[in-house]
Amino acid sequence: MLNRIILMGRLTRDPELRHTQAGIPVASFSLAVDRDFKSRDGGERATDFIDIVVWRATAEFVAKYFTKGRMAVVEGRLQIRDWTDREGGKRRSAEVIADNVYFGDSKRDGGGDSGGGSFARPAAPAPVDYGIPSGNEDQFAELSDDDDDLPF
Repeated sequence: MLNRIILMGRLTRDPELRHTQAGIPVASFSLAVDRDFKSRDGGERATDFIDIVVWRATAEFVAKYFTKGRMAVVEGRLQIRDWTDREGGKRRSAEVIADNVYFGDSKRDGGGDSGGGSFARPAAPAPVDYGIPSGNEDQFAELSDDDDDLPF
């Protein structure tokens, strides 16, 4: 059986980090994911709002570095959960249990600011000399048009 899902969208709120009674970190957030097609009537893309749950070290990572509006790529599995509401009614909800969460944008692209400071670009490395001749030297050898000994 296969249950894998990959989503890319923007966080609709800051992740909420909690801990279980056993001390295991769990974070939850919602991801706004645009559909690939436009609606017939208005010509706008519909958006799905998908609940995401992340556990352990990944939960702490998400809570520390992701904020509302930040683009994220989520990889995980779809889980359907049945539960009873306060009035005793049977309810069902779908959520993604994320295994991996990646940045979908850079900090400079207008995502949330998660700790201040600037995003510094490393200096370009110095050019490497590969011993390639320069100038007007003849770098190419003449090839013959004899194709008789080729295997194809």
